[in-house]
Amino acid sequence: MATGIVQVVFPVLLLLSFLVAASSGFDPEKTRCVIECRGTSERGAGRGQERGEEAEGERRENNPYYFGERSYEHWSGSEHGRFKVLERFSRRSELLIGIENYRLAIMEAEPETFIMPSHWDAEEVFYVMEGRGTITLLHEENRESHEIKRGDIMRIPAGVIVYAINKAKNERLRIAMLLHPISTPGHFEEFFGAAGSNPESFYNSFSNGVLEAAFNTPRDRLERLFERQRKGEIIKITEEQIKALSETTGFGGGRPFAQSNEPYNLLQKRPSHSNEYGELYEARSSDYRRLQDLDVDVSVANISERSMMAPSYNSRATKLAMVVEGRGHFEMVCPRRSGEARGSEDATEPEGQQRDRYRAVRSQVSRGSVFVIPPGHPVTAVAAANENLQVLCFGIRAGRNRKYYLAGKNNVMNELDREAKQLSFGAPAEEVQEVFDAQPESVFLPGPGRRQGESKRRQPSVESLFGFRGF
Repeated sequence: MATGIVQVVFPVLLLLSFLVAASSGFDPEKTRCVIECRGTSERGAGRGQERGEEAEGERRENNPYYFGERSYEHWSGSEHGRFKVLERFSRRSELLIGIENYRLAIMEAEPETFIMPSHWDAEEVFYVMEGRGTITLLHEENRESHEIKRGDIMRIPAGVIVYAINKAKNERLRIAMLLHPISTPGHFEEFFGAAGSNPESFYNSFSNGVLEAAFNTPRDRLERLFERQRKGEIIKITEEQIKALSETTGFGGGRPFAQSNEPYNLLQKRPSHSNEYGELYEARSSDYRRLQDLDVDVSVANISERSMMAPSYNSRATKLAMVVEGRGHFEMVCPRRSGEARGSEDATEPEGQQRDRYRAVRSQVSRGSVFVIPPGHPVTAVAAANENLQVLCFGIRAGRNRKYYLAGKNNVMNELDREAKQLSFGAPAEEVQEVFDAQPESVFLPGPGRRQGESKRRQPSVESLFGFRGF
């Protein structure tokens, strides 16, 4: 009886509440909209993403470490340039929650363009993938300008106002960014002050009285100033404007800034590993001290066509790998989570046999693709036929990281003593060592396609040693 009364009374009370609200000028539809919209993440988040998730649903479920073009949120774009941000890592999978406070983005500016001044509520490290230009940072009493070119790494502190130009006549300026938000985990915003209505200047959000008092200027003049710019975040400029913006490099204005943000060119450094199959360039905090307090490193691998990086894993660092140029694929070994085993874990298995402990994830990658490599996970990258593969890596928690190679001349397994090899593999130590010694190269190796196309001397059987066919 009581239940029936509640079922009748509750809808009546709900209707009365809406009628009362409407009579007082309250708009219930607007309130419902506000409630539904509340919690929406940064601008553009989720727009078009649902469609992408449906198309890539199966891939996302089976491989949460791969991010393709549909994983980017396009924050701005025009014929003169574009800015896109990779979706939040933690939105993809709980496996990536350890890097939820990092974001990746790509900025592209067409030739002879100006990138409007703005600042982030995030620390930034960028890498110039293509092109050249001039970047200027504003400080309290001065500004500093630097020439940037392909291979440059640069640290931009949170809150510093930055603008840049692409001075080239025929070359696009393309920059990859690692952002570390300092306020809300995984969420950052761009703030435009020196702007108008497009992009919108944040000055326009202050009340007229505040602006008039702050600038000691009449309202009509302020309105003309802060509403005039309507060309977008990246605009076309003339050769004369490029010349004027490029005249001052180094420090201008007042006294020099205490610590310069001068870029560091990674590709002008001697490669840490190099052979006919590839080159590896690495920048640690000891090379570029501005990376030290972020606990980040940056590296670039150039893998020759039909070649591969030796399987390896990182001890502490999570690597965010972005394809700069070329095509290929990544293969990574992951532990099977609960429910992923082939067959029930509770089922009785023959004595001496175990369920499959690992699974391999494989993703075809191309320009702009991102692949996340957690610590401890063995991984390799393979370049496609007739096309080199260039991969940029931002390393998170890189300070005490060690990379362990699992094949090639510097295979860490070579350090096993004789008895350990025999006991671990269940094979004579001499056979184990014969397999380990068969690959004379290190770090970069001939890939599957190149190896199959070349004449080979008789090799020891890897299948008989490891008892499986690999990936």
